Amino acid sequence: MEQLLELDKKLFLELNSGFHTHCLDQLMLFFSSTAAWIPLYLVLLYLIIRNYRKETWMVLLAITLTIVMADQFTSTFMKPFFERLRPSHDPELENIVHIVNHYRAASKFGFASSHAANTFGIATLMWFILKNYRPLIGLLFPWAIGVGYTRIYLGVHFPGDILVGELVGFLSALIAWLLFKLLKRFIDEKKTLSIRD
Repeated sequence: MEQLLELDKKLFLELNSGFHTHCLDQLMLFFSSTAAWIPLYLVLLYLIIRNYRKETWMVLLAITLTIVMADQFTSTFMKPFFERLRPSHDPELENIVHIVNHYRAASKFGFASSHAANTFGIATLMWFILKNYRPLIGLLFPWAIGVGYTRIYLGVHFPGDILVGELVGFLSALIAWLLFKLLKRFIDEKKTLSIRD
């Protein structure tokens, strides 16, 4: 485990201490924020409404469930349980890590990344939900990986934090998708029975 952690730190330093400019720093800060992706979320909402119409509420419920599971599992359970310091709080990396604009995350612990869990969870759920648009929806995975990279660039997460966060997001989306299918089947069967009656 110690070797893995050391490897993670080395990889972090390679990715974090690369090319930095003021303009790129500002872009990374922007792309790391939720507000930057509101237009994307609106496009996804449009596609969901177009495909699911009266069943849109079920999709929104699945999205909410995905985010709540991913975010709460990483923030409420994993971070306080593992207590792994973020690079920006690690005394061993002081004066080595590049922290953009003295950026500080809300908590001092970073394992696993909630940003990575949430974005990868959304990408995975949309892959299941919007099957008709899969070539387009497939672009959400590079988007989620890119958002994860911004967290390394900003100096607040190790690569391992991102990878495990993405795994949590994937599993959260899978659970939400399975529950969505069960709910949809239940409602469809109920409709069929009411028509027969």
